[in-house]
Amino acid sequence: MRRPRVVFASAVLFMLAAQAGTAREVDLQLVLAVDASGSVDNDRFELQKRGYSAAFRNPRVLQAIRAGPSQAIAVTMTQWTGPTLHAQVVDWTMIGDPASAAAFAAAIDAAPRALFGGGTSISGAIDNATLLLAKSPFPATRRVIDISGDGSNNRGRPVGAARDAALREGVAINGLPILTIEPDLDVYYEANVIGGPGAFVIAAAGYDDFAAAILNKLVAEIAGIAPSPRLRRLAKACDNRDCGLQ
Repeated sequence: MRRPRVVFASAVLFMLAAQAGTAREVDLQLVLAVDASGSVDNDRFELQKRGYSAAFRNPRVLQAIRAGPSQAIAVTMTQWTGPTLHAQVVDWTMIGDPASAAAFAAAIDAAPRALFGGGTSISGAIDNATLLLAKSPFPATRRVIDISGDGSNNRGRPVGAARDAALREGVAINGLPILTIEPDLDVYYEANVIGGPGAFVIAAAGYDDFAAAILNKLVAEIAGIAPSPRLRRLAKACDNRDCGLQ
């Protein structure tokens, strides 16, 4: 079966991608790997999408980007399910100002769901994201995979093997487990999924909490600073909107 690959971008994003020829260095290459497995119904999937797009419209994210030495990061978004089922839905984009952040958020909003089931292969998502990082046109000193999902690995090779292979390539992996189905998924992510310098997990108690969790996670990833244990505990224990996480 051929692997689906769908890329949606606004005219602004195409202009930004054209900057690849300048090979401008950025502070971070970031792959946003979004769960599209069978346990994620369309309502839950839309909550994930809205959470990501809202985060890139939040001034805290741009403030974190502008605080870096290069004042820019490169980001792409991919959807994942089974071991070979991946769809890159927003291409590599350099973000360094309000216009590029807003354009990336709009591209997330415009990208339809490309996958519907096929198992939960976190290992496949890591392997694919590592390949995407190798193809990024924007060189960076840090490379990070951001995995979000609501289940443990049940397809493909062991997730630990994929994690270790990514670490050997100098890639760090952070996790945003959604605890709706597996209440201890954060523990699983900590033991099996994340890795690399400063790697961390921020859990969302449920899909309604995803937006606040991803905002805090992105700010921490861009800054290169792991969030405090208190923040991670709050994200798991309560509705983020009522716990002062935003």
